[in-house]
Amino acid sequence: MFCAAIWLAGCSMLPGSPSNVDADVPVARRIDRLMPADFILLGEQHDAADHHRIEREAVQALVAQGKLAALAVEMAEGGGSTAKLSPTATEAHVQDALKWNDKAWGWDDYGPAIMVAVRAGVPVVGANLPLARIKDAMADVSLDAQLSDSGREIQRSAVRAGHCDLLPESQIGPMTRVQIARDRAMAQAIVKARQPGKTVLLISGAGHATKTIGVAQHLPTDLSIKSVQLQSGGDGSAGGRSKDYDAVWMTPAMPEKDYCASLRKG
Repeated sequence: MFCAAIWLAGCSMLPGSPSNVDADVPVARRIDRLMPADFILLGEQHDAADHHRIEREAVQALVAQGKLAALAVEMAEGGGSTAKLSPTATEAHVQDALKWNDKAWGWDDYGPAIMVAVRAGVPVVGANLPLARIKDAMADVSLDAQLSDSGREIQRSAVRAGHCDLLPESQIGPMTRVQIARDRAMAQAIVKARQPGKTVLLISGAGHATKTIGVAQHLPTDLSIKSVQLQSGGDGSAGGRSKDYDAVWMTPAMPEKDYCASLRKG
């Protein structure tokens, strides 16, 4: 898996963040500030409980406005959908429809946001590249042209960091293609779910949500795309690269964790 050692960190080993800090502003008001938007890309750190709370509140805010076209999630493969389920469907039925892998993605983390959408009759769709297509993506050299030379180098650096600088150099290119393929798959999923006048909300790791090399690079340029980084700790001003995200929403710092420790021991 991409970012194997720091998967829980959200594959967010990218430099810089804008300085738009909204820690004391209700999530519903933050969503209002982003509107109108065809797509909102919400980039999380996967193991941050505060980020999952914000995601649930973002879904609630869009539902309350009648503006949520669909909820798309990186945590389920493309093709999975709750569109045919009743709003009264059980959580087990929802997990089955999304082909949910609870060992990879804890349902307790994502289920609350997903069920808000389901109860409102809003479809939830899997957006990630199916695992069965990973091998083909690694060998697909046409993916190299999906980013600019500079963007591809940033992505390659993120792959190195995401694998704790332990990945053989021969694998950097193929794994970069996997990341690009995943971003493109998510873009295709949310475009398919689009409804004029409404917003598709994508929940993903922060690395996928960056405007400069992530999902946004594969979306139509005539549509409104707003990208948000959820960031644990810090002051939100590191690097000042506002071009990466439209906003950064800060949450309290988490205990320090060495995500690479287990790989180094291996």
